[in-house]
This record gives sequence, structure tokens and C-alpha cells, in this order.
Amino acid sequence: MQTRKISVGQRELGCRPGESVLDALLREQVEIAYGCRQGACQSCIARSLDGAPPAAAQAGLKDVLRHQNHFLACLCYPERDMAIGIGSPEQRFCQATVTGKQLLNAETLLLTLHTDQSLDYCAGQFVNLKRGDGLQRSYSIANNRVHARNLTFHIRRLAGGRFSAWAHDELKLGDLLEVSDPQGLCYYLPSGQPGNLLLIGTGSGLAPLAGIVSEALHHDHAGQIHLYHGSREMDGLYWVEEMRGLAAQHANFHYTPCVSRGDAPDGVASGRANDVAMKQLPDLKGWRVYLCGHPDMVQQSKRQAFLNGAKFDDIYADAFHVASATLD
Repeated sequence: MQTRKISVGQRELGCRPGESVLDALLREQVEIAYGCRQGACQSCIARSLDGAPPAAAQAGLKDVLRHQNHFLACLCYPERDMAIGIGSPEQRFCQATVTGKQLLNAETLLLTLHTDQSLDYCAGQFVNLKRGDGLQRSYSIANNRVHARNLTFHIRRLAGGRFSAWAHDELKLGDLLEVSDPQGLCYYLPSGQPGNLLLIGTGSGLAPLAGIVSEALHHDHAGQIHLYHGSREMDGLYWVEEMRGLAAQHANFHYTPCVSRGDAPDGVASGRANDVAMKQLPDLKGWRVYLCGHPDMVQQSKRQAFLNGAKFDDIYADAFHVASATLD
């Protein structure tokens, strides 16, 4: 065994034989959060920047974290020199051109961008879109990985929303935006287990879920895929016929639009999307569950999915925190 070099930011330090990365960082007074030192609290999570960390250092982490080379510093005994990151990485942007604008319903815009370089993202992740004066907002990518330089987003007009109003009213074809590196842990891994998938979204929460569905079908996902999209009323739904068409093409894809107020027409379920889904699918043991949209729906659905048998590690969530009471 030999001392391994650990690079963190501009610093380099030695990790002695039998010493964990956490112990080496603390010995050298590098600031890092930590707690139990046994891998249970996961406070000391870090990321390997130059390849996969030792498998033992990823024990207990969700598959999407392992996929991104995250590891627990307290369990990491380096087998090679490592470059690591602690905390949030510096945000990087590329440039993109607006190539499409189309209304999906009265308040939701389908925005298409062509980036000047390919983005290495997974279906379901989000990026930050930044305009010229620096104002930026987070939006989920709505397409799969096949279109690495052509990204689509569902921009919902929010009351008082500066970016969404600008995107709807002023942004033009040919205009330039900046697009950040992809972020988020609510995404589909093609190499994951081929079990059943449950996806529940409200409002523009359909965007990341549509990307996940497209990605899963592109990879011939073997399990059943159930998508529930909810809104208060019918005019809040969109892509209904497109999703029905997709379901007609793929026997393992099932789509259920839901409205929580008023009369539901034929083919549309009455009730909140999460309640409808949990009632129709009472046994979620072995399922992967994806939840996107209103924070209250996401939190409630997490509990419901867990009570219906889904493992906590198999529940992926992206809550859309917005200053609006108009979502449902």
C-alpha cells in the first residue's frame, strides 16, 4: 500500500495507507461536512472527477449518484490517485439558439433550442437557462438523449414570472440563450433494472417524464411504464393525443390523464393524479417511481409510493418550487 494523491480544487494532499479520504481531508483541514463516519448519514458525500471511485465507497448510494461517480469520503480508501469535488461544482454554460416556439396550451410553451455543443445529460435532468442580462431559471429537458444538441422545454407562464413571461412574449427564433450543464438526480438510467416504472406529474412536470418515457421506450424497456399526468381542469393538460398515440404504439406504455376538478370526459380519470395512480397500482414492490411537479403532490406521492411497497431508493423526485398557488 502506498500514499495516494488527492486533488481537491487547487490543493493536493496525501492519503496515507489505511486512511480514508475523509480522514485525510480533515487532517489537512479541508472543509467538508461529515457525521457518523460509517456511511450511514451520507453527510460526507463527494464526487470523483477522474473516473469511478472504489465500489465500496458507494455503498448505500442511489444508482443515479453512483452513476455520477459520487462516493462517501468516510468509506473511500483510494486505490489510485484521485481528483475529487466537494460541494456544488462551478456552473458551466454553453450557448444555444432558439429554433422553435409552440404553445402546448394557453399557458405552456414548447421551447426548442439548438446548442453549440452536445450536452451529456440523462432524460429527466434539468438545466439553467440564462438570458443576456444574467436572469436564469431552471427547466427540465423534455426529450431523450438521442437529440443531444436539440433540447426541448415546457415553459409555463407564471403569475409575475419574469423569465417565463419574457420567454412567452419576447424571445424570438434565432435569439441566443445560455444553457448550463445538466443537473438533478431524477432521471432514467438505461442500464438500470428492467422493472416496472410509475411516473406521476402535474402541470409542466410532464416535461421530464416525457423525456424519461421516450428514453425508456427508445431502449426497449422491458417492464411496464405507467404515466399519470394531472391538472385541475382539462385546459391544463396537454400532449394528450400525443401520449395516447405513443401508448397505441407500445403495448407496455400506459397513459392516464387526470383532472381534479369538474367533470372528466371519457378517457380522462377524475381525481388527483397521485391518488388515481396509487389506487390503480396498490402494489409497487420492485417498481421505480418518478415524481415531478407541484411540491405538495411530490411529497404526498413519496409517502403513498412507499406505503404501496416502493423502496425509498427507487423513488426519484423533482419538485417544482414556484411562487404560485395556481398549480395543482
